[in-house]
Amino acid sequence: MRSFYRLMRSTRAATAVEYGLILALIFLAAVVAIGNVANATNNMWNKASSAAETHM
Repeated sequence: MRSFYRLMRSTRAATAVEYGLILALIFLAAVVAIGNVANATNNMWNKASSAAETHM
């Protein structure tokens, strides 16, 4: 229990939490970006498919 209290007062713990939050934000931004690229790519292929079907 005493080590837990020392950890709570330590600046190392605060730094670890900050790095964890930064990593979580980077991961969230990457997931959103990949989702947007996937939607744009899907729309592009759907338009190409529709255009190919109308010209047949």
